[in-house]
Amino acid sequence: MKKVTFLLFIFLVFTAAMKSQNIADTTVGLKEVTIAIYPGKPLLLHSAVSVSSLSEQELKDHPSSSFLPALNTLPGVRMEERSPGSYRLSVRGSLLRSPFGIRNIKVYMDEFLLTDGGGNTYLNLIDAKAIKTVQVLKGPEGSMFGANTGGVVVLGTESKDSSTASLALSSGSYGLLNGHVALQKQWKKYSIQLDQSYMHSDGYRRNSALERNYTRLLQQFRYAKGTLKLLFLGSQLHYETPGGLTLSQYQEDPRQARPATSKTPGAEEQKAGIYNTTAYGGISNEVQLLPQLKHVITLFGSYTDFKNPFITNYEMRFENTAGLRTYFSLSENFGIMKINWNAGFECEQTRSLISNFKNNKGTKDQLMAKDDLTAGNYFYFSQLSMLISTRLQLEIAASLNNYYYRYKNIFPSDETGVSTKRLNTQLLPRAGISYRIVNNLVWRASASKGYSPPTIAEIRPSDNTIYENLQSEYGWNYETGFRYQALNHRWEADLAFFRFDLRDAIVRRTNTDGAEYFVNAGGTKQQGIEFQSALQLIKKRPSGFLRASKFYNGFTWYDFHFSHYQLNAADYSGNELTGVPMYTANAGIKAEFPFDLSLFLNYNYVERIPLSDDNLFYSEPYHLLALKAGWSYRFRNKTSLEVFAGADNLTDITYSAGNDLNAAGGRFYNAAPRRSFYGGISINL
Repeated sequence: MKKVTFLLFIFLVFTAAMKSQNIADTTVGLKEVTIAIYPGKPLLLHSAVSVSSLSEQELKDHPSSSFLPALNTLPGVRMEERSPGSYRLSVRGSLLRSPFGIRNIKVYMDEFLLTDGGGNTYLNLIDAKAIKTVQVLKGPEGSMFGANTGGVVVLGTESKDSSTASLALSSGSYGLLNGHVALQKQWKKYSIQLDQSYMHSDGYRRNSALERNYTRLLQQFRYAKGTLKLLFLGSQLHYETPGGLTLSQYQEDPRQARPATSKTPGAEEQKAGIYNTTAYGGISNEVQLLPQLKHVITLFGSYTDFKNPFITNYEMRFENTAGLRTYFSLSENFGIMKINWNAGFECEQTRSLISNFKNNKGTKDQLMAKDDLTAGNYFYFSQLSMLISTRLQLEIAASLNNYYYRYKNIFPSDETGVSTKRLNTQLLPRAGISYRIVNNLVWRASASKGYSPPTIAEIRPSDNTIYENLQSEYGWNYETGFRYQALNHRWEADLAFFRFDLRDAIVRRTNTDGAEYFVNAGGTKQQGIEFQSALQLIKKRPSGFLRASKFYNGFTWYDFHFSHYQLNAADYSGNELTGVPMYTANAGIKAEFPFDLSLFLNYNYVERIPLSDDNLFYSEPYHLLALKAGWSYRFRNKTSLEVFAGADNLTDITYSAGNDLNAAGGRFYNAAPRRSFYGGISINL
């Protein structure tokens, strides 16, 4: 309660300086979408890029305590939760090499890169309530964003209002408590944004509690021909990790933490969990050099203090990251042809001092291993797009990528020298075409190459061994599809067909003690269909019982297999790709009624998932229903009050929302919460 009282105090102090503003109507129809991360923010309708997005209102329709429910409405995107705070994110099957966290996907917050030089992203540090929009670029996007084969995620924080203040408080099942303050103020050429939040959860399972403090401060200075931004982000996170269960343990008591065995203690006894304190800072300058020429430069850096008492050891990491992204953007019209050319450079380096101790019931004991690792990458990129007669668009892009890492063992060998490994320079081309068949229907096609080097956590996994022979994975993606957008913006649809052939795929394995390591698995063949649509059934109107209604749905069909994968004597060639369901489906409907009442219902289906490379174990398919109701009221001084309540897993099923792939001893399962409820209030000035 002290944390919530502090948030309330901040809100009351700062709102005294705020001016009341009209609240924008967010239900008047579907809006034209731009690609936020691309220079110039081109319209998605014309582009050959495969993108799914979430608007501010779509994020609000889901619980604000996690990104998971909203992101899982997007076809091709799958977020998993082993326990509160223990998130994994995959795009088109990239979960294969992510036992926890996010790898093989680059994540930006506006123009600031959150993915570190070692290839890891701590998305769980971010408060979902503070994010206004999400865009996911699916498939290899290395031509503009460097090494990745999964895609790019862009978290947008920009607000349309110039001066606002809001306070949101919510609570729910399993000890959930969430408080958030957001403040924004504009003074002529200077503006400030502040987000402060606190979250606590006891968790559904034993040893699965979470606590997080989050602060984000953004300042903007506008001058004659440009804008300067200063960002500070700080997050302090602790969550407990209950560990995976065998099928019999999962069926007997899904709420239990991983129990002890004759060889290893249990998760509760070892106080297994994560402690992560991170500070991130950045500065970005955008200047219009000429009417047609713009330059952007962004510098960023972070420091992370990471501790992980685990079943078999106690890991400590101290990480320092520094990076830069800069580019020029040129736009010009030549009669019926409009061109946009971008060229730039991005570099980043992360140094990690990693120590492993014996874990004595949550306390570090005897030192087992200590290594000093540095991973870095830099690449040059260029992209040219040409829009001809507003119908035909051609896109040509490429990047030249370099990756390296250095390592030195401090204990037990105490090496005097530093070993350096540089991977081969990779050229990642991309070509795309789109053609407007009629005014509101566009056909698109593209071909792109992606590659992803092993991350620090894969080069030096939890078995404390340096795997310097681990190779990068790479492959070509071929894609075609159609986009439709009605002229009145009431209906939009996107259909995509793709095939991605991946080589030297990186796959997670575990030894008998549960420690992980990674191997190259030959290759995979990944082909699929993705479809999503949104329809404004009834535009917002002042009368009638049903004042507004919107329906959306999404569907994926994936045929993902290992093309060639032999591990020792075992041959897994032709097996289904581990961790990827063949089918997923999602549908939702939002309805608004008199007196500013609203109701949102969402359905999600996930087909069975192969849990091991040998395909001997599968998770059960499951259906999920979620419901959220809201009521809002506007006072005469334009202040608004919102009251909301919701329920997740309405049918009260038992299912595993985050499976441990290829887990030793068959400990695959991490039970998700049964039926749960939440409610809260939000005040907006």
